[in-house]
Amino acid sequence: MNGNETNRLVKGALLLTFAGLISKILSAGYRIPLQNLTGDIGFYIYQQIYPLLGIALTLSLYGFPSAISKMAVEWKAAGKHLSYREFYLPIFLILGAINGAIFLFISLNAAAIAGWAGDDNLVRAYRLAAFAFLLIPFSALLRGVYQGKYYMKPTAFSQIGEQLVRVSIIIIAAVYVASGKQPLYEIGQAAALASICGGAAAILILAFFFRKTHLVSNERYKIPWNYFMKTLLILGIVAALNHMVLLVIQFADAFTLIPSLKQYGLSQMEAMEAKGVIDRGQPLIQLGMVLGSSFALAMIPSISKDKLAADQDQAGFYNYIRAALLFSFYLAAGATIGLIAIFPETNLLLFQNDKGTAELQILVLAIFLCSMSITATSILQGLGNIKRTAGFILVALFMKWTGNQLLVPEWGIMGSAIATVLSLLVLCIIVMYELKRKLPGLDFLRRINWQGLLIASAAMLAYIFLVDWLFSDVAADSRLALLMYVLFIALTGGIIFICILLRCRAFTEQELKMLPKSELFIRIYKGRNRHG
Repeated sequence: MNGNETNRLVKGALLLTFAGLISKILSAGYRIPLQNLTGDIGFYIYQQIYPLLGIALTLSLYGFPSAISKMAVEWKAAGKHLSYREFYLPIFLILGAINGAIFLFISLNAAAIAGWAGDDNLVRAYRLAAFAFLLIPFSALLRGVYQGKYYMKPTAFSQIGEQLVRVSIIIIAAVYVASGKQPLYEIGQAAALASICGGAAAILILAFFFRKTHLVSNERYKIPWNYFMKTLLILGIVAALNHMVLLVIQFADAFTLIPSLKQYGLSQMEAMEAKGVIDRGQPLIQLGMVLGSSFALAMIPSISKDKLAADQDQAGFYNYIRAALLFSFYLAAGATIGLIAIFPETNLLLFQNDKGTAELQILVLAIFLCSMSITATSILQGLGNIKRTAGFILVALFMKWTGNQLLVPEWGIMGSAIATVLSLLVLCIIVMYELKRKLPGLDFLRRINWQGLLIASAAMLAYIFLVDWLFSDVAADSRLALLMYVLFIALTGGIIFICILLRCRAFTEQELKMLPKSELFIRIYKGRNRHG
């Protein structure tokens, strides 16, 4: 790969990261008005359908496009052009067969799937959700080809467009259901329909780019069916798994939580409401992860095996990775500690009551564990360990699934929160150990300024408790006052945390220079001794 292509690849990866962050914020943000409009039961119904829709979205956005882009790059390296007959059509047919099989399995077994999930009223929603898989061959093929050309704009625009259409339809449906014109279970079917419409919008955006760029050749080559099939099945599914850290947790909850809550002694309706309460944590974890891992993920595209092998800049390479991990560590730790402290007010503000506050405060630990796991797995993927990291995520799924079945019958939704935290803790330990094994010179844990972290956390907590003691009564007067209070305390608490970290020399000046607007951070870092 020449310098120009490398530059395009890094810029494109940053564009995809930015699009991914916008999509994650949209995806997390709409769930709060959805819960407000439809209540915990409506939110539960949506969350039961979401794991299947999330798998379809991940396959179309990350899994199959990664495999296709790899094949496109290798095809080009062999001196071949991408032709309809030898490249597009065979891949499209294989994708059609794979996703058609998934569609048939879900459609024909919707009743059984609803039974496994513990709610027979979800059958129609599952049947409709199956149709989302039929759109994957179109969107995945075009995204993969563009990514193979290092042209990331179509993928980025289609991702944001897809999410905007999906979110708009779900909110409109939630308003309609909340008005009493439709039964509550319609929200599950609306979620499936929203995903189908979002997928169709993405295909239209990709087709628009395709018409403009004409990426097709009519040259003839022998079709390597086995190579196409193997790459799509193995790499496509493995690449998708690497983007499913939070999704596997929701998947396990969808199929184990209701039956386990019934064993705990709850009725069907009580179990549904309890699951809706614990699901409140999902948008907050997602938003916290965006904060905790965004800086790091923006830095990761330039990490590769080639750079690790380049002896001339080993120290620079290690510094780069260490900085990515440190930014993720400190920001995720601050977000987790701060949110736990203000969670009673946050729960009341966002969800209009304080149900499940203690359980959700435990669940918030997932922000730190998820952020660190995602950052570390992204680095390992950059170093070529894609299959191994996917295996680690399957371990987390097994831990969560088993944990729910063991802990929820004893402790209810507190058991589910503990099972989530334990499964993500195991994942975090495994990926950090693997990173240390692959990069023995990283020395990440020693590089953490534990004293600075302790001082910054203590100062932030002292500030939060002082403000809470002074103004909590005023904040409780109205939802608007509570909103202003939570925003103010979160923003100012975060600034205090970051400023004290900088003054305690938690980062080096070289690490701070990697950040956007680094001059501001360096000024705080140096304090009065600006020129020292």
